[in-house]
This record gives sequence, C-alpha cells and structure tokens, in this order.
Amino acid sequence: MRSILTFLLLLLFLAAGAGGALFYLNSATDSVKEQSFIFRVEKGESLSMIAARLQRNDLLRSALLLKLFSRFRKTESAFKSGTFQIPATTTTVDIHDLLVAGNQDQVRVTLPEGWTIKKIAKRLAEKRITTAEDFESASREKTLIEAFGIPADSLEGYLFPDTYYFPEGFPASVIVEQMVENFFRHLEEILPDYDDLPEKKLHERIIMASIIEREYRIAEEAPLIASVFYNRLNYNIGLESCATLEYIITEIEEKPHPGYITNEDKQIDSAYNTYKWAGLPPGPISNPGVVALKASFEPAKSDYLYFVLKDPEKGRHFFSSELEEHNTAKYFYLKQ
Repeated sequence: MRSILTFLLLLLFLAAGAGGALFYLNSATDSVKEQSFIFRVEKGESLSMIAARLQRNDLLRSALLLKLFSRFRKTESAFKSGTFQIPATTTTVDIHDLLVAGNQDQVRVTLPEGWTIKKIAKRLAEKRITTAEDFESASREKTLIEAFGIPADSLEGYLFPDTYYFPEGFPASVIVEQMVENFFRHLEEILPDYDDLPEKKLHERIIMASIIEREYRIAEEAPLIASVFYNRLNYNIGLESCATLEYIITEIEEKPHPGYITNEDKQIDSAYNTYKWAGLPPGPISNPGVVALKASFEPAKSDYLYFVLKDPEKGRHFFSSELEEHNTAKYFYLKQ
C-alpha cells in the first residue's frame, strides 16, 4: 500500500508539474503582458515558420506548444494570412485561435490614384484607422525611407493607390510600410529589372509618373502625355504642367484648389513650378497608379511638345509639335 501511495503521489506531482509547465508556456510573454503587437502572416507561410517567428519576436513562449496544439486541433493548415493585432495578455491558445479564425475586424478604405500624403492621411483619419498626424509623420520617417532605398525626404510617390483593409487604431508605420511594399510589387510587374536602375534614375521616373498621373484623363493617352514631357526634358524646356502648380497651391501653400491657373500662379517662386524652371520638380507631386507608372517607363514615341484638353467630357487632348499649332488649338478648344 505504501508503494502504491508513493507511486500515486509521484504521478500527481508529475501531473501538477506538467500542468504548471503548460500553464507557463501558454501564458503571455513579458512583451505581450502590457501592450499589443502587430504580427503579419504572409501568404504561403507554414505553421513552423509562423510559430518560429512568433517565438523569435517574443510573442509566445514556445513554438513547439503552438505546433502541438495545432496538431491536436487539426488546424496545421488553417492559419490565415493577413496582418493581426495581438492584444495584450494574449496566450498561445489565444494566438492560435486569432490566426486560425482570421478575424481582423478590418476597415475597408480605398485610396485613389493621384492622391498625396495629406489626402491619404485625411481619409485614414476619417476611417479612424490612424491619425492624420501619425500617418504624415510615418511617411516622412527617415529610417523607413532609407530602408526602401528612396533618395527623398518623404515617401510621396511610393504609397500605392489601392483598396486596403486595416483595423481601427492601426500603427501608421505599418500602414505606410504595407503601401510602399505594395508599390514595389506592382513596379516589379511593370519593370521586373527595376532594381538595375540607379536610385536617382528610378526616383526621376517616379516623379514623372506622379505628374502624368495628375495630367491624363484616359489611359490610352498617358503614354503620349509622357512623350510630351520627356521631349520637353530633352530640349531643356519647362514641363509647364498645371498639376505642379496645383500641388504648390494646395499642398505647399495649403490653399483651396484653384478653379483655374492664372498668370500670377505661373510666377510662384517654387522649385515645383515647372512653368518657371526647366527639368523635373524635386519630388513626386502625387502617388501614381499602374497606368501612369507604365507611361513613365514606357512613353510613346512622338515629336509632340504640347497638349491641350479638347474634349472635357471624354477627357481627350489635342497634341501638337509646333507652338503656333498649339496656340491655335488652345484658342479653338478653350473657347468652346
């Protein structure tokens, strides 16, 4: 009887110890005890990869426990991709349930082509995803800009316009990072060897795309508009883009959008004034989409130096190579 009792006590002791160990391994790590964290699961990641990254980032105590629990629940292949906010005090089991359920309580937000950092920031704030101030600050974060190898003071031009899904109260830096990563994914589809271009040359193409984005009305004309601007660059003629003046007025001077561009506007003393100076402005004036990016990298071949809107309803332009022809077209079409 004494031996049986000793054996039962030993089993009880081992069970208690195992239970305590499991309780400890399942408990929130020191990192997660007091604050939430953002964790992103990439499409195609295996459970082992996910568990290892969670442990490496101190978001759970044991990758093995997560894998064993998933095997027990038969959810090894059920983990969802996406960006998750891991709440404070979350246990390993909680993390499992969160990543398997895939419930991110996300807000849908559409950011159109041609918007600037300030416009994007305002929309995200309206959706309560982040504050405008945080987004603008993150878009100008030096370490993030350097990480992407962008030779600029901000990420203007590299925040890809798209429909996104973010939770409310999401960190602005993560939003910016995802938008820039999305930009480079699309850029790679357009120009697979874009990495071969020097940073400065690539940046110039993005500046050009940002201007094209604000000038074209119909996609088929974007390459022609690009050809006009590249031809003017080759002749060292000012681009004379009204979009750059609108950028100065609305983004730099923070005035209401002008109904039309005046001769006084054309004299504004700014490096972005392409009526006053030849060459490209110092930075992008918008965040371009696929059409403008393609046009910037693959402009049409033409001898055009001018264009004027001839059909506001259809968005078509009249293109010309001679100033006299352009002036005649301006008189004719703008009088209509």
